Amino acid sequence: MSAQDNLNGFVDRQHVGRRFSRVAAQYGEGDFFAREVDRRMQERLDYVRMEPKCILDLGCSRGASLPGLAARFPSAELIGVDLSLDMLRAGRAPRAGWQRWLGLGKSDAQYLAGDAANLPLKAQCTAVVWSNLLLHWLDNPLPALAEAHRVLEVGGLLMFSTLGPDTLKELRAAFADGYAHTQRFIDMHDLGDMLVETGFADPVMDMEVITLTYDDFDAMLHELRAAGSSCAMKARRHGLTGKRSWESARAAYEAMRRDGKLPATFEVVYGHAWKAAPKQTADGRAIVRFDLPRKK
Repeated sequence: MSAQDNLNGFVDRQHVGRRFSRVAAQYGEGDFFAREVDRRMQERLDYVRMEPKCILDLGCSRGASLPGLAARFPSAELIGVDLSLDMLRAGRAPRAGWQRWLGLGKSDAQYLAGDAANLPLKAQCTAVVWSNLLLHWLDNPLPALAEAHRVLEVGGLLMFSTLGPDTLKELRAAFADGYAHTQRFIDMHDLGDMLVETGFADPVMDMEVITLTYDDFDAMLHELRAAGSSCAMKARRHGLTGKRSWESARAAYEAMRRDGKLPATFEVVYGHAWKAAPKQTADGRAIVRFDLPRKK
């Protein structure tokens, strides 16, 4: 059984779009965790030697990753793709003067509305596909990885971050009502298998655990909602959560308090891989390359 089996049909894609559209205008006040992960991803580019002509930010939200990528690769054309039109519109909005002076203004990028599994882009049109904290919002990452492979030129780089299975484990444990209260997070080894399955070469996967702490349960929930990070699984409770369920969850979470704070675990998974030259044609015939000696 392949890694993507049994992944389809669990995520409410429309709910994901609604949640992020709802917080788009104020997203800059709630995306600090995404920005921190983005900063750590960009540091990893210190070890990459390339001069890309085009960079695609897949799941760009308001495009906050693009100024850093533009500063690192000033000659690259930048494209941001996101499912939420409201996020894209917010990314085009003028920033305050002090933000522009600090280099936080919007980058000179092209923004496109699109589905990660069906990109509105031609094949081999970009040298880098960059994706920060997108894959866990997809029903199945494999079609999106296949699309990333399609739009990358040969020798191009895919670099992404997502969240692994230990993410928000405290929140899951606090509820005992049979409903989903977090996303379903995929193990990094399964993601590595998907990279190979979609044709990527030399995949590298690693992870780190980041623990945020909060004064109280409601502060944590408020922060998750401000970032658009409420549960979008179809198995979530679709009606109101009853008072008794909330009280039980708060009490269970309170039992996890350490050093006066409530912990929230995030397992951050990082991956990168390269698009190698194809070994066979689309109809299955092997490609044989000959290195002819140069004429003297």
